[in-house]
Amino acid sequence: MLVRSTNLTLLLVVAMAIPACSAFAQPPTRSDPKDWSEHFPPHHMIGNIYYVGSRGLAAYLITTPQGHILINSNLKTSVPLLRESIEKLGFHFADIKILLISHAHFDHDGSSAEIKKLTGAKYMVMDADVPVVESGGESDFQYGDDPALRYPATKVDRVLHDGDEVRLGDTVLVAHLTAGHTRGCTTWSMKVQNAGKIYSVVIVGSPNVNPGYKLVNNARYPEIARDYERGFQVLKSLPRRIEETESGLVCAATTSTNGPIENPAQACGCGNFLRTNTAQPRVFWLRAWRLFLPARLPD
Repeated sequence: MLVRSTNLTLLLVVAMAIPACSAFAQPPTRSDPKDWSEHFPPHHMIGNIYYVGSRGLAAYLITTPQGHILINSNLKTSVPLLRESIEKLGFHFADIKILLISHAHFDHDGSSAEIKKLTGAKYMVMDADVPVVESGGESDFQYGDDPALRYPATKVDRVLHDGDEVRLGDTVLVAHLTAGHTRGCTTWSMKVQNAGKIYSVVIVGSPNVNPGYKLVNNARYPEIARDYERGFQVLKSLPRRIEETESGLVCAATTSTNGPIENPAQACGCGNFLRTNTAQPRVFWLRAWRLFLPARLPD
């Protein structure tokens, strides 16, 4: 059976604060969940994209002959796990040339300072999250008053703006501002080649409203509701489905702060890139999109 389209769309919804099989993020806690630091087998996802995060915190390595791009540095204590995962895949931790994040929370950018020091990687962050990153979380509108939720302040090498491109070799990522979860929450899109086909990949920062967030009369973030609304519109404009190839259904459930899941049957808006064999072509829709798409999606 031939592929339905030569321009397929793979959606990796990296909803960076969605717990496994939950629609909303958990607030940061003083005692980190165990699975945030628990090893999870690193693996190839599609094209030049690899999963290198823990069982509970997602991180992605995008490889090129000119070096690699890492999305998310995770906790302050995550460097040994990230290094081990990357090197298990046959790549070198020291070859990370660019460090990106989904948003400026301690569980996604906590070890950025150490990774910069160890690799010399250029740190690139969306403009509205730069003050938070460079203050180590102290200027965060929600969590800045809690010293337990801070991390080493890190100098940003390139300030990104909505629509900017990040290039390394032939790999190009586009930064889309999808603010609300943080002021600079960033969704990434890119094209990858896999088995002779071109796929559009979308890595969503986070559409989540954390417990304690005020959407109305928020003195520290007055425009938060407007930003969420705009972010949802951006997400709606990006690719939302993929189709089957002759070798089986290529599909993606959301990956999350709490990392991948192992059982495809549990793919309820949390979980990792999945590949299943099937005799019949079909489309796999992400249930997570029901959170912000008004139209009913096919099951």
